[in-house]
Amino acid sequence: MRRPVNSDSFYALGPERVIAAVESLGLRCTGEQLALNSYENRVYRLRLEQPVAGSTFVVAKFYRPNRWSDAAIVEEHRFTLELAALEIPVVAPLAFDGQTLHRRRGYRFALYPFRPGRAPDLENPQQLEQLGRYLGRIHALGAQQSFAERPTLDAASFGDESCNYLLEHDFIPAELVEPYEALCHELLDAVEEAIGEVDAPAIRLQGDAHPGNILWREGLQGDPGSPCILDFDDARMGPAVQDLWMFLSGDRAQMEESLDALLAAYSRFFPFDSRQLRLIEPLRTLRMLHHAAWLARRWQDPVFQYAFPWFNTVQYWQEHLLSLKEQRAALHEEPLTWN
Repeated sequence: MRRPVNSDSFYALGPERVIAAVESLGLRCTGEQLALNSYENRVYRLRLEQPVAGSTFVVAKFYRPNRWSDAAIVEEHRFTLELAALEIPVVAPLAFDGQTLHRRRGYRFALYPFRPGRAPDLENPQQLEQLGRYLGRIHALGAQQSFAERPTLDAASFGDESCNYLLEHDFIPAELVEPYEALCHELLDAVEEAIGEVDAPAIRLQGDAHPGNILWREGLQGDPGSPCILDFDDARMGPAVQDLWMFLSGDRAQMEESLDALLAAYSRFFPFDSRQLRLIEPLRTLRMLHHAAWLARRWQDPVFQYAFPWFNTVQYWQEHLLSLKEQRAALHEEPLTWN
């Protein structure tokens, strides 16, 4: 009988249980273990007595209960395996007896090869071109079919549900509830209008493509190296620009310069409709709303209380409201351009 894991057990996942799970697949651990930076799931690097996939290190990812169904997790795994088969540098799960999703005492987990690297340099046009090239190839495959088990990024799930959760669970200070609710309605009306007018096709995405999910692997002298694209845990359907906009930063001129480098390479492998650039600020707005609700939904997890001690203070909500007001203005600015 499969035993479900409750939240308390997940929060208390300790080294012995991690090792026992990994060794249930026929591997032997040395005992060396390092918790990696992850909040949604629990992720650990372990050293093995014998190498697997060319390394004595593996990464064990334990999935948060009640977030994804088994079918949704396996669908993500299959997508990354398809990408890896095309020699796109993603980190795909390791299979044991033909399976990539495993269970041990109610915990669901997967093993991945360990890939070291450093943060990308987003001011380096060569690195942006490399990144654009691989994102274009990911989207070329992603557009060939749809996810069956994973959701679509939309204003309802990322925006309306986020705002409603915060209001219904009394996270927002009483004096800020009315202005927050009114502002959310205004923002989401503008977001829905932009999404409707652009009407971008939804394709399979990495879903959370930002610099923290890219490791840069060094090349030989004179070689710019290549990205290693991590963590498809948020893979979903959505517009292509969702996997691009978080690599843009700085003022408008800097963002457009980065955009040119990124899309010049991207468009060699997958066509990009420049009308989607109008979605950057709406998508940023949805991310801001969703992030606040994500912290609230996870607030009973001790890891979140330790990592985000500033959350749910009056100062946090005041600053969050101010950021949303600034975003209201950004929604009405002219979108970036790409030549």
